[in-house]
Amino acid sequence: MKHITRDDISQMEKIERLNLINSCTGYKSANLLATKSIDGKSNVAIFSSITHLGSNPALIGFIMRPTTVPRDTYKNIRETGYFTVNHITVDMIEDAHHTSANYELGISEFNKTNLEEEYKNNIEIPFVKGSPVQLYCKYVNEYFIKENDTIHIIASIENLFFEEELEHKDGWLQIDKGNVVALNGLDGYCLPKLVDRFQYARKEIPTTSFFKK
Repeated sequence: MKHITRDDISQMEKIERLNLINSCTGYKSANLLATKSIDGKSNVAIFSSITHLGSNPALIGFIMRPTTVPRDTYKNIRETGYFTVNHITVDMIEDAHHTSANYELGISEFNKTNLEEEYKNNIEIPFVKGSPVQLYCKYVNEYFIKENDTIHIIASIENLFFEEELEHKDGWLQIDKGNVVALNGLDGYCLPKLVDRFQYARKEIPTTSFFKK
C-alpha cells in the first residue's frame, strides 16, 4: 500500500494535490444549487459538499469556497435568503460539470448549458428540470472557517419534491432508482447502486436486512 505523508502532499503540484485530496475521502454528493439574484438573474452551480445536518428541524449544510473572488451563488443567497438543491442524474453530468466553469459575475449557467429552469408552487427560485429530488431551502446561518477561509452555510429545508417511485413506505428514498450520480474527486461521476439496507442496529442482536430473509 502506498504511503504519503503530509510533507509529501504539501510538495505536490497543485493539480495532483487537488485530485488526491478531493478523492481520498470517498464518494461525495453531486448536486446542482440554483439561485436567483434580487434583480431576477438565475444561476446554477455544481456542489459536492451538501450534507444532512439534522431531521428535526430539517437542516442541511454546505461549504462555500473563499469569497475573495465574486461568487454568484453566495451573493444571491444572501440577497434573497433562498436556494434550491437538485440531484444530478446520469443524463445531466456533462452540463452539470460545465457549471463549474468560471463565468463572469451575472452570467447564468442555465444559458450556457442544456439545463432548464423549472418553477413550481409559486416559488421564485428556479429548480433544475428533470432532477428526481429537489429541495427548496432557506438560509439560516453561516460560520467562517478560519483554517482555509471557507464558509459553512446552514439552511433549512422548506419544501421537498421527489419522484414518487423513489419512496418506500417508511419515507426512505431509494435514490439509485432515479439514476442519481455521486462524485469521486472533482471530476469523476459515478452511478451508485443499492447493495442492501439494514434495520436499526442494536447491541447483541444480529444485523437484519430489510430485503433479505
